[in-house]
Amino acid sequence: MTDILIEPQHIQCENLDQMDQVWTRPVTLIDRKLHYCPGCGHSVAHRLIMETIDELNIQETTIGVAPVGCSVFAYHYMDIDMQEAAHGRATAVATGIKRVLPDRIVFTYQGDGDLAAIGTAETIHTINRGENIVIIFVNNGIYGMTGGQMAPTTLPGFVTSTSPNGRDTHTMGYPLKMAEMISVLPGAYYVTRQAVHSAKSVRKAKKAILKAFQYQMDGKGGTSFVEIVSNCPSGWKMTPVESNQYLDDEIFDFYELGDLKLPPKESKSE
Repeated sequence: MTDILIEPQHIQCENLDQMDQVWTRPVTLIDRKLHYCPGCGHSVAHRLIMETIDELNIQETTIGVAPVGCSVFAYHYMDIDMQEAAHGRATAVATGIKRVLPDRIVFTYQGDGDLAAIGTAETIHTINRGENIVIIFVNNGIYGMTGGQMAPTTLPGFVTSTSPNGRDTHTMGYPLKMAEMISVLPGAYYVTRQAVHSAKSVRKAKKAILKAFQYQMDGKGGTSFVEIVSNCPSGWKMTPVESNQYLDDEIFDFYELGDLKLPPKESKSE
């Protein structure tokens, strides 16, 4: 098969020199082709994390931990120190790194098949201990990388490759709401659930991620947990547009967006 070469098209725009540039690629976000499926929210989440690291000027002191799943190749895109972890063990690895190198800013980047399934125990105990790390949890309600199997977060009735007749709660149990579960733990300092499917939601998610990293840098509390409810067009068998609409129509009724736990207010004397 002969490769087809497409000549780049130059966009013509009048008065370009009079316009202000409002966004540039974060310097910590490596310029290379993403392996994520078209329309996937992972790419936006990557950008927001790297924007935060740029703005806080912590590239040289940040260490990210990525386990197995769609996030496994995060180190291809994040120009920071990265550590791979075994499936579900990211928060345990992050705990070790933070304790040995307490001056480092440490975060995990995990999907629901990782954090909410094989890594449930590690996640809960890490947060219960109040480890001063950031956990970024991308919840798309399915095992995306391995073929669209049912995950602990899959909604009731949702059809997957391992629940072809829809998730039956009588035999398969109910979806886990991880943010609600861990928000009651004393070691949880900041718990929020956000999305990246629209411009408005992206702005809110960015603020949440920025807060989480700032709380770790302040060192006054425990674990910061940012859940990002995302789509999975390939696993859901939908177009990107359809999957984003499905988030609004169905997913957010179950996984409600917003803050679940905020840090205690500082006293006026401080």
